[in-house]
Amino acid sequence: MTNQKILGKLQVFDIAEEGKGVARHDDLVVFIEKAIPGDVVDAAVYKKKKKFAEAKIETLLQQSEDRVEPFCVHFGTCGGCKWQHMDYKAQLKYKQKSVVDALQRLGGVEVEHAEDILPSNETVYYRNKLEYTFSNKRWLTNEDIASGLDKEMNALGFHVPLRFDKILDVEHCYLQADPSNDIRNSIRVFALENDISFYDLRAHEGALRNLIIRTSSTGESMVIVVFAYPEEGEINLLMDYVDKTFPQITSLLYIVNQKKNDTIFDQDVITYRGNPFIYEEMEGLKFRVGPKSFYQTNSLQAYELYKITREFAGLSGNELVYDLYTGTGTIANFVARQAREVVGVEYVPSAIEDAKVNSAINNIPNTKFYAGDMKDVLSAEFIAEHGKPDVVITDPPRAGMHADVVARLMDMEAEKVVYVSCNAATQARDLAILKDKYDVARIKPVDMFPHTQHVENVVLLKLRK
Repeated sequence: MTNQKILGKLQVFDIAEEGKGVARHDDLVVFIEKAIPGDVVDAAVYKKKKKFAEAKIETLLQQSEDRVEPFCVHFGTCGGCKWQHMDYKAQLKYKQKSVVDALQRLGGVEVEHAEDILPSNETVYYRNKLEYTFSNKRWLTNEDIASGLDKEMNALGFHVPLRFDKILDVEHCYLQADPSNDIRNSIRVFALENDISFYDLRAHEGALRNLIIRTSSTGESMVIVVFAYPEEGEINLLMDYVDKTFPQITSLLYIVNQKKNDTIFDQDVITYRGNPFIYEEMEGLKFRVGPKSFYQTNSLQAYELYKITREFAGLSGNELVYDLYTGTGTIANFVARQAREVVGVEYVPSAIEDAKVNSAINNIPNTKFYAGDMKDVLSAEFIAEHGKPDVVITDPPRAGMHADVVARLMDMEAEKVVYVSCNAATQARDLAILKDKYDVARIKPVDMFPHTQHVENVVLLKLRK
């Protein structure tokens, strides 16, 4: 690391969202790659601004007691699982801290109600969905170059951080259970042996583009192969191989996507074999998951999250519930048996259709779902038509709620608001407004994604009398 300034004996005291350790050098905040709280390091600076610097560990002088050996060979190159070098109990501590700090600092919320974070029972193989990318521009590690493994440039795996055109060839991923790794590796080998071309992300040419694998708590699995410009016979050749090699796949689908981006929401999905969907299940309720459906990617922990949401709502069977940002109606259908009626609103029309299907297949008669932009749908006329809710459950995207929606909640004055968030900072911003009329009664962080910085948080608000 020549020509880089070395900062000596830095004590790492915190960890940032990107998985970088945080230290101080005089008035300079230093973010250090792969450092964790408790480490003492000499750090080589590679980027410096007025108030902060970014650095790499030059020498690990003293190892944190929370430091562990990463279990994945791809750690540090792959963009996922950035906290894998930190003991899981320590991860939970810093996730809890991030929630409490955000609510206190950004929302002015009294955090004495903050309960201990709920750990994930599974810390590996916990995801039910992974998306891989085919590329003819494989990311080469120093080991690849040194050992002469730089001849094969095709890859099937994940994008390397900050490089849209470079794909890390993944041998084993600890995020999704069997048969995910076998399916991915077998498809890669078959494509190479049969000269089926991998996609060129710059030139937009090549046959194979993406691979999506979904598994479910019911034991079903969905595989979607996304082609771009296949030659004649290549689709049937590959799909027939996957069909015969993995008969346990219950939904085998493919897409031909020739757009410049990877999104499939506007693409036709062809069923090669099996059903065009799989099922998830919670408490006897079935949820249909199609190739374009959103479903929480940690099924087991989603169940825990929804139970906490239902508990916070404290339903007796007589309440009118509004479920905002309802998605495919998972929460709405999950709480419907304890409510008089649930009204769900969601921006994506296809998700609302899924929500209606999920109510139908579970014989749930007391739900209504509406599609549209939340700030436009949730009008005074809408509330007049459907009634003032007793309880509002809101689970917005990372950006939080639109200011107009927060204002509408203030006007509505529901007795209780249960706010589920995947971003404590934007949740805190919204709570700073809502606290003018609401008291924070309970706070419960939930770890959905071990070895990452992501954390869900559930807050119960009660209308001030």
